[in-house]
Amino acid sequence: SVAQGWLVYRLSGSAFAVGLVAFSGYVPILCCAPAAGVLVDRVSRHRLLIATQTILMLLALAVATLIAARQISVQLLMVFAAGVGLVSAFDVPARQAFIVQMVGPEDLPSAIALNSSIFNAARVIGPAVAGSLLGAVGEAACYFCNAASYVAVLVALLRMRLPAAAHAPRHTAPLASGLRSGVRYVWGEPPLRNLLLLLGIVGGFGLQYQVLMPVFARKVFVTDARGYGLLLAAAGVGSLASALRLASRRYSREEHRRNLLIGLTAFGIGVLGLAASRQLAAALVCQALAGFGMIRYTATTNTLLQLLVDDRYRGRMMGLHTVMFIGTAPAGSLLLGALAERMGAPTAALVSGAVTLAAAVWLGLRLRRLRVPAAARATT
Repeated sequence: SVAQGWLVYRLSGSAFAVGLVAFSGYVPILCCAPAAGVLVDRVSRHRLLIATQTILMLLALAVATLIAARQISVQLLMVFAAGVGLVSAFDVPARQAFIVQMVGPEDLPSAIALNSSIFNAARVIGPAVAGSLLGAVGEAACYFCNAASYVAVLVALLRMRLPAAAHAPRHTAPLASGLRSGVRYVWGEPPLRNLLLLLGIVGGFGLQYQVLMPVFARKVFVTDARGYGLLLAAAGVGSLASALRLASRRYSREEHRRNLLIGLTAFGIGVLGLAASRQLAAALVCQALAGFGMIRYTATTNTLLQLLVDDRYRGRMMGLHTVMFIGTAPAGSLLLGALAERMGAPTAALVSGAVTLAAAVWLGLRLRRLRVPAAARATT
C-alpha cells in the first residue's frame, strides 16, 4: 500500500487518483464480503486461506513485473487493486474466523491483540523499509518484496496440522438463505449491530485519512519517499504500542467499553492534530497518537464481536465486519481524495478527524451495555 499510493501519485500527480485506486480495491469487498462470509462458514478456513494467499502473491508479482517492464499505468493499478479487493473479501473474514479455531474463546482477546501486535510491527518496519526502497531502487522492488512475503505465510499454513473437524463443512444452506439468516441474526443482536454500524462510519470516513499521506508528504511537508515512509511508520509505532498494551492483560466488560471510547477519541485528536501540523516532526507525533487510538478501537471492536457472536454465524458476522471495516472505504477514500484535490489535504484530514470524534460521542450515548456471554465474561 505504501508503494501503491506513492506510485499512483507519481504517475498522475493527482490526489483524486490516489483515492480512485483505493476506491477500486474497496468496491469488491463491499459487494462480495457478505457472501464470502457464508462461504467461510461452509468450507475449510485453512484451505481457503491457502488459496487466497497464493492468489495475492501472484497479483503482487504481476504488478512488480509490469513496473519493472515500465508497462504500468494508473488504469492497470486500478484493475489490480480490484483484484486484490476481490480476494481480500474472502481472505479477511476467513483469517479472522480462523483465529478462534486456532486458540479457542478463552484466549481470544489476547490472540487478537497479539495478531494486532504482529501486524503493526510490520507497519512500523514496512513503511520505513518501503520508503528507503522507493527512494533507492523504486516501486518494483517494493512489490517484489511484497510477493516474497507471502511465501512465509504459505509455508506456515501448509505446516499446520489441524483436526479433521476443522475441514468439515459447517452448514449446507443455500447461499442466499445463509446470507439472509446471518444478516437477520446480526441485526437482531443490538450490541453486534451497534458495533458494526459504528465501525462502518469510522472505517469509511475516519480511517481513510491514510490515503492523504502521499499528498501530505509532497505538498504539505515537502519531503520525499523516506518522509512518506516515516509518516506511515509513526502511525505504526503508535499502533504497535497500543496492541502490546492490549495483549499484556485481560480486560473486564467495562474496560472493553472504555477502550472503545479511549481509542476513538485518541484517534480523532491525532488526525485533527495532523491536519493542523505544518512541520514533519509534529505530524509524526500526531500520527503516533492516531495509530495508538486506531488499534485500541479496532482491536477492541474485533474482540467484542468475536466474543458476542454465536459460532454458527462467525464467518458471516466477520464477512459483515469486513464490509464495515474495509468495504465502506470507497466512499471515504473518494470523498477525502476529492476534498484534498479541491481544498487541500489538511482540510480533508480535518473532516476525517471530526467524523471520528462525532462517532465517539455517538458511542458514548448508544453503547451503554454490551451483553457479553457468561463464558466469555469469565475470560475477559
